[in-house]
Amino acid sequence: MNFLRMHWFDLGLGLAAATGGYLLLVRPAGLALLLWLNLAALFLHQAEEYRYPGYFPGMMNRVMFASSQPDRYPLNPQIALIVNGTVGWLTYFLAALFGTRAPWLAIAALLVSAGNFVAHTFLFNFKGRTRYNPGMLTALLLFLPLAALAYTWIARSGLASPLDWAAGLVLGAVLNYVGILKLIDWLKDENTSFVFPARFLVPGRTKTK
Repeated sequence: MNFLRMHWFDLGLGLAAATGGYLLLVRPAGLALLLWLNLAALFLHQAEEYRYPGYFPGMMNRVMFASSQPDRYPLNPQIALIVNGTVGWLTYFLAALFGTRAPWLAIAALLVSAGNFVAHTFLFNFKGRTRYNPGMLTALLLFLPLAALAYTWIARSGLASPLDWAAGLVLGAVLNYVGILKLIDWLKDENTSFVFPARFLVPGRTKTK
């Protein structure tokens, strides 16, 4: 289990490749294609956060929570696995699988992608006084255009009813807040035995108290 905590994002890279293979075989079009690409983008986004350059956990803990223990509090490897490898993967996979028949689900997943763009491009950089943070490139180059294209397709096609839009936007907001920030808050533990190795911390700022 500890191996999975430290390598779920590497598994995600394999799943991104598998998703690409699936798209080449099945060749979906329209919204279905965009939602499957959004799933692949999630895997690549998480690899940027946790593999290369990979110091998102340390940045999140130090910048967003002013933690004196950025290697474990409040975000730790167990929470990262739950938030990303369970909530994130499941939401995006279900949206790719059923989004054309349940547009509210597609709208919700796309709002999470849009939320990542806002957080990485503006919030994290503003609070950390940086120009880049792990996850920003994939959010800017993948999440933003895919969300924009998919929302435009849904709006122009008339696929979603006003109720679908309302439900999707509410669910997306809940996933952005509860599924990420509140889940980290609920599961945090200052005395946890789950600790990020130094490579997950902001370079040059690995010292903890």
